[in-house]
Amino acid sequence: MSALVSPTQAEVLDVAALRAQFPGLHQQVHGHPLVYLDNAATGQVPQTVIDAIVHFHTHDRANVHRGVHELSQRATAAYDGVRQTAARFLNASLPEEIVYTAGTTDGLNLVAASWGGAHLEPGDVIVVTEMEHHANLVPWQRIAEETGAEVRAIGITPSGELDMDAARALFATLGERIRVLSFVHISNALGTINPVEALVALGRSVGALVVIDGAQATPHQPVDVQALGCDVYVFSGHKVFGPTGVGILWGRAEVLESMPPYRSGGDMIEHVTLTHSTYQPAPLRFEAGTPHIAGVIGLGAALTWLMDLGMDRVAATEAALWNAARPRLEAIDRVIPIGTAADKVGVFSFTVEGAHPTDIGMLLDTKGIAVRTGHHCAQPVMDHFGLSATARASFAMYNTPEEVDRLIDGLERVIALF
Repeated sequence: MSALVSPTQAEVLDVAALRAQFPGLHQQVHGHPLVYLDNAATGQVPQTVIDAIVHFHTHDRANVHRGVHELSQRATAAYDGVRQTAARFLNASLPEEIVYTAGTTDGLNLVAASWGGAHLEPGDVIVVTEMEHHANLVPWQRIAEETGAEVRAIGITPSGELDMDAARALFATLGERIRVLSFVHISNALGTINPVEALVALGRSVGALVVIDGAQATPHQPVDVQALGCDVYVFSGHKVFGPTGVGILWGRAEVLESMPPYRSGGDMIEHVTLTHSTYQPAPLRFEAGTPHIAGVIGLGAALTWLMDLGMDRVAATEAALWNAARPRLEAIDRVIPIGTAADKVGVFSFTVEGAHPTDIGMLLDTKGIAVRTGHHCAQPVMDHFGLSATARASFAMYNTPEEVDRLIDGLERVIALF
């Protein structure tokens, strides 16, 4: 986790006080206090986010951009204000560069269908990586089939890092045939922090559109899209301790203006006749229909909450826990870590000799320990390691050393049973 802020560089958070803000953490599961270690799938929600959503439904529930009455005006102000919040969270230049989506998957589909459909031609190449979530593979595969482009992938090493020598060779060989480079900032299946600066430089060297899936990075570390130098950055609300079904696509203003609408309907139009329509400028042209208003407001509350904590402090707090937990977890007899990159967030994917990952997850659940099992929507990663599935424990800033102890005890029980 060395790519993140170290505990000596930023003050760690008061984890006990932090946990008090999360109602979902304070429950019993199968007679045991919950140990929630499925944060790479979905984070828990602090009370401030719940309160923001309840307030909207209780006091301001109305449609946005459509009414002159007071409730609609309050809802519109709260909804539109989240663009400025998200722009601050990502250090974007303009709030108009923020597009509301249904999540990372929706954002990646949007850019693949809209930008890809408008710009890709036969013979063009879309470069992804072997560690992508399916959401950053399938949309590009589909648009490649439609346009005649092809998808090529940067491979990964036995430690679960990108093969940057192979990446440089690929770009040297294909050159300006590469029109898109789309990659994950942090792997959901391995926890690997990718070398974003080097990857963006490769994309820039051939004039490619550079797209980053930031779903796993935004909960763990500061993200500055201007410093990263990419063209598009997407993430989900539920990963950053906000609601499900909502997310953010940031795009450079000139990139968004070059993209046609992805969906059509109300609110994204400028003028409509029976035979012809004109469209709003970005970002509204990508937001057809009544949006997930409560979700956007809840996401704004989550981003404000994170910024108030300080993302440097979030990173430092997680680093302190992970740096202590990692060697202990990797040293457990018969536990096989999957993905041993030097730079990782707190994602521990593993198998246990003689035990199926599903059995591992079910046995841990009987002790109140929630982990993920399966292919994690990253089947090419599983194929690379010759696996059908792994178990995955993923940490957030509210997890504790005591919960690490509980996980280790649970794994030792699994090993004893198998």
